[in-house]
Amino acid sequence: MSTSDPALSAYLQWLAVEKGRSRATIEAYERDVRRLQTWMEAQHLAIAELTDADLERYTNELRDAGLAESTLARHAAAIRGWLRFLTAEHRLESDPSERLHVSARRRTLPKALSEEEVARLIDTIVVTTSVDRRDRALLELLYGTGARISEVVTLNLEDFDFDEELIRVTGKGSKQRLVPMGTALRAALVDYLASSGRASLLANRRTNRVFLNARGGPITRQGIDLVIQRRALSAGVERSKVSAHVFRHSCATHMLAHGADIRVVQELLGHASIATTQIYTGVAVSSLQREYANAHPRAHD
Repeated sequence: MSTSDPALSAYLQWLAVEKGRSRATIEAYERDVRRLQTWMEAQHLAIAELTDADLERYTNELRDAGLAESTLARHAAAIRGWLRFLTAEHRLESDPSERLHVSARRRTLPKALSEEEVARLIDTIVVTTSVDRRDRALLELLYGTGARISEVVTLNLEDFDFDEELIRVTGKGSKQRLVPMGTALRAALVDYLASSGRASLLANRRTNRVFLNARGGPITRQGIDLVIQRRALSAGVERSKVSAHVFRHSCATHMLAHGADIRVVQELLGHASIATTQIYTGVAVSSLQREYANAHPRAHD
């Protein structure tokens, strides 16, 4: 938070401390508020003069500039939060954003891999080197836990409890959750954490991070992306279809398709709201409808 605006700085601090927002969210909100401030300066508008009509005009200009609906929704959330904060702190007499609305965010259905594609990605890894062991454990973890890529890169050795078969994952806002360690994942982790796996990569470096790069340092998000792309190419899976986030989508979709309770999936993925998890029910239903249409003898006239 490098802002020199005391009011904005106070708002960003409140987001971090009171609301537990992630660093990425706070940085995005700061950019969004600063963009509005720049627009206000061009319009010769003081904050106390801002009206709901001004805000509607501003968001319409953002839409005309080609911003996606999801980005517009985030802008509106940042602006509403900032102006509500200023009003609550008595820096504004009234909140001009009370009637601020933008088009509802269009929630596209995540494109999950098929179970066969996931199996091909993981099972075609021939484990002969320490890098092979790392890659298999990494893909098993992404699919087996549905963890975000940001959560995977920050995993430490002490986050694993092999006796209880649990993994402690630190998610958005530093919130921690425990996720189960399935049989396939446990076996891949045990193999990777043995002397012929992680220890071979570590060399003379010291770090508690679980996943390492070939030089023995903590693997990065970009490093994980490269691993996934390389393994997709080897497995004959279209690389444009695969990412760490797609593994997360696939985990949720496949669990729901096999009858998992939606609240269990919500807890596994670390969603604050069950509404976020409900996106995946649409995917599961779509898969069901497709399979029904293909297989049921009376699905077609």
